[in-house]
Amino acid sequence: MDAKVFDKSKLPSRHTTVGPARAPHRSYLYAMGLSETEINQPLVGVASCWNEAAPCNNSLMRQAQVVKKGVAAANGTPREFCTITVTDGIAMGHQGMKSSLVSRDVIADSVELTMRGHCYDAIVGLAGCDKSLPGMMMSMVRLNVPSVFIYGGSILPGNFRGRQITVQDVFEAVGQHSVGNMSDEDLKEIEQVACPSSGSCGAQFTANTMATVAEAIGLALPYSCGAPAPYEIRDRFCFASGEKVMELIARNIRPRDIVTREALENAAATVAASGGSTNAALHLPAIAHECGIDFDLFDVAEIFKRTPYIADLKPGGKYVAKDMFEAGGIPLLMKTLLEHGFIHGDCMTVTGRTLAENMEHVTWNDEQDVVYPANKPITPTGGVVGLKGNLAEDGAIVKVAGMSTLKFTGPARCFDSEEECFKAVTNKEYEEGEVLVIRYEGPKGGPGMREMLATTAALYGQGMGDKVALITDGRFSGATRGFCIGHVGPEAAVGGPIGLLQDGDIIEIDAVDGKLNHQLSDEELEKRRAAWKPRETDYTSGVIWKYAQTVGIARNGAVTHPGGKEEKHCYADI
Repeated sequence: MDAKVFDKSKLPSRHTTVGPARAPHRSYLYAMGLSETEINQPLVGVASCWNEAAPCNNSLMRQAQVVKKGVAAANGTPREFCTITVTDGIAMGHQGMKSSLVSRDVIADSVELTMRGHCYDAIVGLAGCDKSLPGMMMSMVRLNVPSVFIYGGSILPGNFRGRQITVQDVFEAVGQHSVGNMSDEDLKEIEQVACPSSGSCGAQFTANTMATVAEAIGLALPYSCGAPAPYEIRDRFCFASGEKVMELIARNIRPRDIVTREALENAAATVAASGGSTNAALHLPAIAHECGIDFDLFDVAEIFKRTPYIADLKPGGKYVAKDMFEAGGIPLLMKTLLEHGFIHGDCMTVTGRTLAENMEHVTWNDEQDVVYPANKPITPTGGVVGLKGNLAEDGAIVKVAGMSTLKFTGPARCFDSEEECFKAVTNKEYEEGEVLVIRYEGPKGGPGMREMLATTAALYGQGMGDKVALITDGRFSGATRGFCIGHVGPEAAVGGPIGLLQDGDIIEIDAVDGKLNHQLSDEELEKRRAAWKPRETDYTSGVIWKYAQTVGIARNGAVTHPGGKEEKHCYADI
């Protein structure tokens, strides 16, 4: 591409590179070895969530170098920078998980600050672990400069005595170990073989769910989010993404041209069709919020309700992300949804073409059984269901992929933190038929809306996954399975009904009709509300305290600022 097609007078980098007054600014760029030609080209931020915290992220630095080559080959000047990630698999089951959802907004904020401070003209963003994917996409639509998203790729499956496994099996092994069904030696063996490579958790947990979203919403190149991290083909996707962002600059195609209401509906449909993580119902509203689009949990749930479940992926099914990529990738899933009218084909994507145009040459693969045709689904409705009722006026959500029982009624057993519930589960201090209630774990009350995989996996490992239910104002990992309802709102910390429940109260869950109710009378509920007092938190300083002061309700994505509707100017137009 000819560099002359770029008019610096309309790009943000003119504020740091053009004119006599910017001589001091340019001197810093010369100090880093840039030439005059490179300084005069568009400056592209290559934002990476690389770190050594977990395998999800540790291949991103290498992939970023290939992106930079692609940018340079198309006459752009790449400027690499890193932001944080908090890896849920390691943060899970202790106080560290309070950092997880907070990190999503810190990622978006830190990318925004770097872009604003240095006046970069575009972003190629690389992300690996759960919250880094929506965080990176949120920054793209917030800034609205030409952007391409790249997923670092999934991990390869582990092998335990001839059986394909993921980290989910290790969490569930802890439950088996707690009831004497697994020895110390077997637990040690399974933990050592579950994660054999770089890459994010391999099943349709939150990272792969949001990677599917990235292609479906149009911010990532087709097929790029399905290739596992160790596959060399990732370099081709990274190079192409670097080249493509330069074309987007030249054509002035921006994220908000791509992320429309219809694109968000496409994203929600692919989550339902793939049996994806309930966390998508938190992240899609947050991405929409950055664009100024109203798209809350109930909007997501409506899409879930009318979308068939067609991808036989773990944790509810039998395959992992690598298998779907080799069967035909995310485009195979999207093509059958498009052919049967479940997604919109006229949405713009980062290819510069519409989704339907991208799908034109995608053909069905009869030799695979990972993805079913949309007219012959595993089940006729989505793998994720939204709930509402007198216990959840602001909604709740449950993942039903792979479940046979979709209704549950039982007495509550209440816990005011995840730790209390996990201890009870570990010691088998609960009864079959109960509804375990974990509260004060919402966005404000946690603070930070922790995931509960350690507890839910322990239940499943004990063989109780379908014999008890669990509800919480916190969240669940995409690896959670069983009758586990999250995002219950209003949360306990603001006086929601979940905080007024007592042991023995009857709770009714109906994932067929989408209902979550208690059987308390209005009089009894008001009596309890009058006696209720807010629960004190011990997070009274620092970033988690700061988050609690600004975070909104889960229904709207647990966002921390007013969003696109309230902005007076957009960064891309400074």
